[in-house]
Amino acid sequence: MVDGPKQRAAERALELVRDGQVIGLGTGSTARFAIEGLGRLVREGLSIKGVPTSIATERMAMELSIPLVDLNETSTIDLTLDGADEVDPKFNMIKGGGGALTREKLVALASTKRVILVDESKLVPKLGQTRLLPVEVLPFAWTLSARKLNQLGCTSSRREQNGIPFVTDNDNYILDCDFGPIEDPAALEERIKLLPGVIESGLFIGIADTLVIGSEHGVEVRERPA
Repeated sequence: MVDGPKQRAAERALELVRDGQVIGLGTGSTARFAIEGLGRLVREGLSIKGVPTSIATERMAMELSIPLVDLNETSTIDLTLDGADEVDPKFNMIKGGGGALTREKLVALASTKRVILVDESKLVPKLGQTRLLPVEVLPFAWTLSARKLNQLGCTSSRREQNGIPFVTDNDNYILDCDFGPIEDPAALEERIKLLPGVIESGLFIGIADTLVIGSEHGVEVRERPA
């Protein structure tokens, strides 16, 4: 029995997986359903290798006996399955709610096809309407990065967990930035990436190829508009 829009989307996305592929394994609640499904398929005889986008995903995949390969050890990734925090009509995304945005973007950019699994609530007219924009920064200069980000028109705050700074798998901090609705995501991404101390932005521009959208009524698959 499939329960909930996220799991519906994950099950539909698994239909795109083929034997012998290298699969990018996303991070987050929706990606978790896809990874669980891949584990089931591996037990049934599917031969794949996974490239995890976070330590948490790596641990989960190992528990499910999904063979893993390091990004540096593979020339290409055939297909990446991941989620998103927001998606606009042009398939631009905000990601990084789980703090894995840098590795998620690297794996996505190394992939031939990027499939994004979401429920209907993640679809927005403009990015930044429902979610803050995560930016990964060096701890050494995080206050400088925060000031520079604020000068771009946002209010930023260092992400904390249980009262202490949240630290990414890359040993960096996350600044959550409130820009409000973002009029030009591509231009903003470029400006953010030029700031001192910034490692990566949670703006994913022109990366998603296919959206698999789960709802209470079923699943819709959309391809990125030309």
